[in-house]
Amino acid sequence: MTGSPVLQALSPIERIGPDHRRVRVELGEHSYPIDIGSGVRHLLPEVVARIGARRAAIICARPLDAVPDPGVPALRLAARDGEADKTLLNVESLCSRFTDFGLTRSDVVISCGGGTTTDVAGLAAALYHRGVAVVHLPTSLLAQVDASVGGKTAVNLPAGKNLVGAYWQPRAVLCDTDYLATLPAAERVNGYGEIARAHFIGAPGLSGRPVAEQIAVSVALKAGVVARDERDSGLRHILNYGHTLGHALERVTNYAMRHGEGVAVGTVFAGRLAGALGRIAPDRVAEHLAVVRGYGLPWALPAGIDPHDLVAVMRLDKKSTNTGLTFVLDGPAGPELVPDVDEELVLATLTAMPHEQTA
Repeated sequence: MTGSPVLQALSPIERIGPDHRRVRVELGEHSYPIDIGSGVRHLLPEVVARIGARRAAIICARPLDAVPDPGVPALRLAARDGEADKTLLNVESLCSRFTDFGLTRSDVVISCGGGTTTDVAGLAAALYHRGVAVVHLPTSLLAQVDASVGGKTAVNLPAGKNLVGAYWQPRAVLCDTDYLATLPAAERVNGYGEIARAHFIGAPGLSGRPVAEQIAVSVALKAGVVARDERDSGLRHILNYGHTLGHALERVTNYAMRHGEGVAVGTVFAGRLAGALGRIAPDRVAEHLAVVRGYGLPWALPAGIDPHDLVAVMRLDKKSTNTGLTFVLDGPAGPELVPDVDEELVLATLTAMPHEQTA
């Protein structure tokens, strides 16, 4: 993989203090900082002042006092994390509340919560008045390493995940690691799904490192990729490693399998599929399983899942073409988008995957 451009894609990590790291997403006039560390949420008033907002709408899936005073009059709206609230109806409701409050396009929307809250608040900000500044305070490990960074915002439709959305870059992201202290163990493991898949797209060897370092390196990887390809025209596809099957697993299980868990199983599957296509050697296939298991993540298909149902959902994936399924797969030059993968091979590889009761 030494020839892969991904390995040179990480953005620099700046040490601001002993417990504070900063990564910048370099997008010209749309560039922004991502601050990582204990207590960085208290930078919020400074961020709001830099934006020049006169009012703020705070969408918070944690206790409302989890967000510091932004320094301007604020509307505080309670939210809930979870795929059930990741809907256009919820986005419409938020925009109506913005209107009632008198929010203008020169003001700011602030999200505080997991990936669902980040997505819903981000899309509401992107659509309201055709674009209002948004600042994210992600509170889950999954949101800090992935969902809050990169400007993709989307909600679900009954047919599938993230089918309606926009690109809308935040003005800042404050990844306060203090928020993680109250995470349930299962939710922390869920966040490691994105870190595990990062092993195969340019950030290997994160297992066992301090969590702030895991977040910073994962963010630096994503920031570097987004800076080179903001709108998924090429390199950014690699960030979807493990996601094609992962999203299908979420949908088929009616979101009983969470995003990071689905990505973890999807990563193991991506290794198996790359091996079946002759793109990687057996030891590299085995490495996919070893990395995922090393984080304590699920690696087998849930009990009772029909591979045919998964293939049907994967046909709706936004990367798919008319002639076959599309996956991001490892290979001699590193990860890349592989279109037109034969459905029969996909089905055979899925069928050979272990299920939970045999794992």
